[in-house]
Amino acid sequence: MSTSDTFPEQAPGLLSIGHSNHAFDDLVKLLKMHRVEAVADVRSSPHSGFNPQFNRQDLRHGLKAAGIRYVFLGEELGGRPEGAEFYDSDSRVQYGRVAETVLFQSGLRRLVEAGNRYRTAILCSEEDPVGCHRYLLITRALSNQGVEVIHIRGDGALQRPQELPSFDPEYREATLFGEEVRSSWRSTRSASPRSRPKTSSRR
Repeated sequence: MSTSDTFPEQAPGLLSIGHSNHAFDDLVKLLKMHRVEAVADVRSSPHSGFNPQFNRQDLRHGLKAAGIRYVFLGEELGGRPEGAEFYDSDSRVQYGRVAETVLFQSGLRRLVEAGNRYRTAILCSEEDPVGCHRYLLITRALSNQGVEVIHIRGDGALQRPQELPSFDPEYREATLFGEEVRSSWRSTRSASPRSRPKTSSRR
């Protein structure tokens, strides 16, 4: 795991971070440590009963006070999309289908544009990117476009994609009805949309 900043002094670019159970000030310290200028929130449900400091509005206001821009992209890039067609029989998200949607591609373009202007951190909840859709879905989709994402760990260290497990090869599997599905590119856990809390602040 790398311990040095991998970006030139003022270069923009894309990083990722999980808020985990950090205190808000500790999250800001991690962002400031790596000179993050903007946060792109990609959570499908931007609130937490366990960590209310990261509820969408509290997070936005806190980051603004710290001089860090905030944009919500949970509708476009969230890990729990709406629509039964995105879930398999185990309620796992079929990332290949998500990645092909117009909405996801639009969000990806906005994310790349943000990274071209500001040093931007993609934010979700998990500290370890390996089990999070910001790595399994978003980083993978960006890597297919030649865009690298650096991951900020909870201790402040940085990890490049090549320091993390490689993505499983994508393959197709025929169903009884002749339909082909991407059966290897999916979430590691059940993520049924029925488990999403009802809220006016969707992400």
